[in-house]
Amino acid sequence: MTPADGLHTLGRWTTDRSLATLHRIAVDDRGCTLSYGELERRAAGLAVGLAAAGYVTGDRIATLTGNSSDHVVVFFACAKAGLVLVPLSWRLSPRELAAQLELADPQLLLVEDELESLAAGACTLLAHRPRTAALGPGGIEKSVPPPSRVLAAAVPDAGAAGVYVRGPEIRGPEMRLLEAPREVRDDDPLLMIFTSGTEGASKAAVLTHANCFWTNLSLSRTMDLGSTDVVLAVLPQFHVGGWNIQPLLAWWTGATVVLERGFEPGRVLQLIAERRVTMLMGVPTQYLMLAEHPDFATAELGSLRHAVVGGAPMPAPLLRIWHRRGVALSQGYGLTEASPNVLCLANEDAARMVGYSGKPYPHVAVAVADPVTGDILDGAASGELLVGGPGVFAGYFRDPAATAAVLVGDWLRTGDLVERDAEGYIKVVDRLKDIFISGGENVAPAEVEAALLAHPAVAQAAVVGVEDERWGETGVAFVVIRPGMATDEQELLEHCAARLARFKVPGRIETVGALPRTALNKVLRGRLRQQLDGRGRAGRPDGKVASLPADGGRR
Repeated sequence: MTPADGLHTLGRWTTDRSLATLHRIAVDDRGCTLSYGELERRAAGLAVGLAAAGYVTGDRIATLTGNSSDHVVVFFACAKAGLVLVPLSWRLSPRELAAQLELADPQLLLVEDELESLAAGACTLLAHRPRTAALGPGGIEKSVPPPSRVLAAAVPDAGAAGVYVRGPEIRGPEMRLLEAPREVRDDDPLLMIFTSGTEGASKAAVLTHANCFWTNLSLSRTMDLGSTDVVLAVLPQFHVGGWNIQPLLAWWTGATVVLERGFEPGRVLQLIAERRVTMLMGVPTQYLMLAEHPDFATAELGSLRHAVVGGAPMPAPLLRIWHRRGVALSQGYGLTEASPNVLCLANEDAARMVGYSGKPYPHVAVAVADPVTGDILDGAASGELLVGGPGVFAGYFRDPAATAAVLVGDWLRTGDLVERDAEGYIKVVDRLKDIFISGGENVAPAEVEAALLAHPAVAQAAVVGVEDERWGETGVAFVVIRPGMATDEQELLEHCAARLARFKVPGRIETVGALPRTALNKVLRGRLRQQLDGRGRAGRPDGKVASLPADGGRR
């Protein structure tokens, strides 16, 4: 081990903080507080217990829980012991959860009391069930069960280097040498986060200590988050943003994190006023829900000095609503595989660069590549966004093919189509795989969705490309109408035709009660396409498409 190895491990953070700010509140979990001294004591004690029970570097600890201070304790215990935290979504069905457990193959599954039935339902579907324990001081912190693997007979050649094991760890008769206990290193895995899987099966992205260290250092260089700040954390802790967008940086700097288990607009507005919240991270849908709440106009927002927007571009009208309330909104862009912080837009640029995600964070490299040739493009350009730097993930767990497809040389291929202007500002246009070709012309669903959202009756919109006999592909739009308002397909088609090139106008518009979304409010386009199966190529039972006058309004 080199002298510098291990300097960027996150287990050090609570140790350092407890020395500097022993009694300061680290976590406010629904009124139950945890000081930095208590957080360090519990995390260090659990780390010792896990090591004594036989857990070794690289072992995976899965969790099924809502946001909680107990979960924060487990995170830092894993960081200290060299273990990998695998936070699983409580929003999944038992079958979906079982698929993720099968892939993650954890040595231990920690379950919150109210989610026991979900965990049990998932585990009954597994050939190899992980050992389970209750989350919290009365469970795992009181008695740590041994890892769910079977030690093989002693092997003379193993010596002091380690022990051989077999069983669920390997899924077969072959044996593997486990390292003897050692100090945690910068390149050791720390978090395994399942991607949102908007199109297909989700993958498990592995983030190392160094990944998390550098992405938080990058964030600190653009966000003035200090020890006196109060962060309201509403993103679920099974998402990378639940850790690496504000909360971990807050615990590094000695701030207080107010944990919420869900997102209820009225309660969020109340918490901002009562807890004097200074920092908040959310997605545009959440900011829209807050702005539409009847208490928004009179809510006390004076303490909220910095709010971060991620997950999707912030619509200009919504941005102006928040600016009028005196709240600085920082737009950005990131992805799990980049830990996730990549682009940010400074507050002073927000009004001038509406729709842009900004420029790269410090310690983050970006490039724009030709989607076909892969050549790096200079200056103002349009193409696929590439990301480099120490925040880029280690790869997908047990999926070398998927890893090789996105890690090419020094770059992470994001799969996102972007436009970069002459000043270096970057706008995310759409997912490359969501782009469809209509009559030889590329159509970005995000552009069509923006046009639909400009209609006063449209609250939400999503567009997918489907096969079309005449044009090759055409768009089908799904819209959610605002309560108390009315419109129809023909009116919306004419609205789009007034704002878009003819080939971009959807061939069909369907009204739905809600759009299927991931935990971070990303639209599940694959599920929308499934809704069209058996109903004609463009969505009608008879296979026909709605049309505008003069050749369908297409050209």
